[in-house]
Amino acid sequence: MKETLQTVQSLLQNVETVILGKTDSIKLVLCTWFAGGHVLLEDVPGTGKTMLARALARSVDIDFKRVQFTPDLLPADVLGTSIYQAQTGQFRFQAGPIFTTVLLADEINRATPRTQSALLEAMAESQVTLEGATRELNPLFFVIATQNPIEHQGTFPLPEAQLDRFMMKLSLGYPVRESEAQIVKSQNVDHPIHQLRPVIKPDQIIRIRKLLPQVKVSDEVLDYAIQIVEKTRSCPDLKLGASPRATLALIRAAQAYALLDSKPYVRPTHVYRLVKPVLSHRLIPSGEAKLRGQNTEAILTRLLAEVPVPVGTPE
Repeated sequence: MKETLQTVQSLLQNVETVILGKTDSIKLVLCTWFAGGHVLLEDVPGTGKTMLARALARSVDIDFKRVQFTPDLLPADVLGTSIYQAQTGQFRFQAGPIFTTVLLADEINRATPRTQSALLEAMAESQVTLEGATRELNPLFFVIATQNPIEHQGTFPLPEAQLDRFMMKLSLGYPVRESEAQIVKSQNVDHPIHQLRPVIKPDQIIRIRKLLPQVKVSDEVLDYAIQIVEKTRSCPDLKLGASPRATLALIRAAQAYALLDSKPYVRPTHVYRLVKPVLSHRLIPSGEAKLRGQNTEAILTRLLAEVPVPVGTPE
C-alpha cells in the first residue's frame, strides 16, 4: 500500500507542474481513471482541459490521441474502417483514433448524436464492434471529453444515455491570481508540457485498480450513499433520478478517492465530496425547478443536508 501511495503522489505532483493551482480537480480526474471510469470536462476555452489530458498521458508514458468533434465527423472517423488493398485483393482494417489509451474527445457536443453514440460501447465495455468483429481496447482506455458551456449554436446536447457513461462531470474553472501569475511566468519561454517526463508505468495503474476492492466500505457508509441516491429518485424537483449505475460509480469513485487520500477505508466525507461530480450530470430537474432557477447541483446541496451523516464510522 505504501508503494502505491508513493506512485499516486508522484503522478499527482508531476501533472501539477503543468496544471497549476488545480490539485483537487486533478485528483478527481485521477480518481475517475483509477476507478475505470471516464470524465466530462465542461468549461470555457483556455482553462487547461486539453493540457490536462496531455500531461496525464505523458506522466504515464502511454498513447494519447485527440479528436476534434465537428458536425461533419463520422463514426468511421473515430472508430476506423476497412480499406481495400488492390495489391492483395483484400480489405485491411485501418484503426481509428479510439484505439489508444487516453482519448481526448474535444468539444464532443459539436458532433451529431450518431457520432456521439459511436463512443458508447467503447466507454461501457472497452471494446469496439465493427463489421461483425469485436476488437478489444487498451485495458487503461480513458476518455476525457470536453464541451463548452456557453456556446449552443451548432451543438448537439449529449443524451442521457451518453452522459450516464461518464463517471464524473467536472469544471476546472479560472485560476486564482497567484496561480495565474505562475502560469504566465512558467510559459514565458517554453511550455512546461515539453519538459514533462514519465514518472510511472502503465502496469502501476493496473495494480492500483486491483487494489481498489481492498479499500473497505462499511455498511454504514454504503447505506449513506444509497440514501442519497434514493433521495434523487423521490425528489419532486427532479424529473429523472440516479440509477443503480450511479450508485456503483459513487462507491467505486469513493474507494479511489480514499486511496488518493491515503486511507484504507472510505469515509463519509469521501462520499459527500463526490456526490455532485458523480451524480449531477445524471439528473434532470423538473420544469418547475428550472423556472425557479434550481439546477441539479443546488438540488443535490439540499438533498445532502437532509441525509444524516453516519456516526461511528472512521473519521
